[in-house]
Amino acid sequence: MNKKYQIALTLINGVGTLIAKKLFHHFGSAERVFTATVNELVQIEGVGKKTAEAIVNTKALGLAEQELAFIEKHQIQVLFYDDENYPRRLKNCYDAPLLLYYKGNVDLNKTRIVSIVGTRNATAYGKMLCKQLIEILKPYDVLITSGLAHGVDAAAHKESVLANVPTVGVLGHGLDRIYPAAHRELAAKMLKNGGLLTEFLPGTNPDRENFPKRNRIIAGMADVTIVVEASIKGGALITAEIANSYNRDVYAFPGRVNDEFSEGCNFLIKTNRAGLINHPQDLIYYLGWDEETPKKKEAVQVQLPLDLNKEERMVCEALLKSALAVDELFVTTNIAQSKLAIILLTLEMKGIIVALPGKQYKLA
Repeated sequence: MNKKYQIALTLINGVGTLIAKKLFHHFGSAERVFTATVNELVQIEGVGKKTAEAIVNTKALGLAEQELAFIEKHQIQVLFYDDENYPRRLKNCYDAPLLLYYKGNVDLNKTRIVSIVGTRNATAYGKMLCKQLIEILKPYDVLITSGLAHGVDAAAHKESVLANVPTVGVLGHGLDRIYPAAHRELAAKMLKNGGLLTEFLPGTNPDRENFPKRNRIIAGMADVTIVVEASIKGGALITAEIANSYNRDVYAFPGRVNDEFSEGCNFLIKTNRAGLINHPQDLIYYLGWDEETPKKKEAVQVQLPLDLNKEERMVCEALLKSALAVDELFVTTNIAQSKLAIILLTLEMKGIIVALPGKQYKLA
């Protein structure tokens, strides 16, 4: 019964999320709001007489009862603002939805949550980056979120499904449909290890104005947002901007200066709205996850390439135990710094080592 009042609180004409939260906190429950008088309601900051009368005379309870029947029939979870299963990270955002509708089986409060967003016109480069990202993130028990749109979103979800990494799609419409329709099969697979999440009631169409609202949930429920490919105009940049406003980490992959679908990423990096990552492993370093052991693995003997010359091998052997800065490599190998710089560049170009922030290097 309480769910009916919680749903109804989101259906009162003229009452937005901020006022609805004030009403809830003031009266202590959604049900109590609907027994309040006009005089009681106007005592709340931001609630005028017109709004108070709209609350007292609302037909939202009847509408909520109809919606609740559909929700229960289709086993949709209703996550109210104060529920323990409501995404805690999102709850900390000033404009978090009062209510979410969720279908799935994964914890929305997992220790690590990463959002991956980008253009609907993903190139082979962008899809490859999504695949590499998921491979790198898998051992860290992450939840991947995105928007189930064409392009980068779909690539992130698909790679997560293939790697058995839980993934949640945040929708810009109700849970009675899948948009785009081409992703119905993908959405069904996501429900087995992940889920679908929305703030919109069943029956809500995928209207254009819903997707910027959807983007704030993608940004708000994650620790970090990764922009893979993005044009200068589009939802991915909106999501990145929202994540910044929430003081969440944002990172982006750079692209060629004349590439339309890297223009947005390059802009985010240039304007310090996103950190630059050249390789998915960089993300683990930036987040400090490399200081932890994600899952125990059997010790593996590192096999260095056979075609290394003497000095290249010296550098690689110095990096066997841990990443080292250029100065440390200079001391360890005793190779002249000018020559060492060339060796490091050569090894990096061959994909044998990876450059890290702070002029450090590690084996790839």
